[in-house]
Amino acid sequence: QVQQVESGGGLVQAGGSLRLSCTASEHSFRQYAVGWFRQAPGKEREFVAAIDWLHNTIYYADSVHGRFTISRDNAKNTVYLQMNSLKSEATAVYYCNVDGDVKRLPRGEYDYWGQGTQVTVSS
Repeated sequence: QVQQVESGGGLVQAGGSLRLSCTASEHSFRQYAVGWFRQAPGKEREFVAAIDWLHNTIYYADSVHGRFTISRDNAKNTVYLQMNSLKSEATAVYYCNVDGDVKRLPRGEYDYWGQGTQVTVSS
């Protein structure tokens, strides 16, 4: 069982940028597809972006396409989410999760979630 850890959140002004990191100590992490999700106050968790382990397949939610970029560095066992042109509606706790099949990630149907990292965008 891979236990992923999210980091990099913080407070940023609207229009600013943040880069989130998702990492795990397990060597097998680099062989999984990884997805980012977010949960805003009072709302359900939603899919943000996903990347397969070979970097060949990438998905984005329509709401972030063109402003967020997902990438990974398998040598560092880390997946990144670069968030640019942030809007106040991006305020949420951001989570990452793993799956053997990148196509399943957008469903977000997982029992285990880490603690996430808080992103707050001030307007």
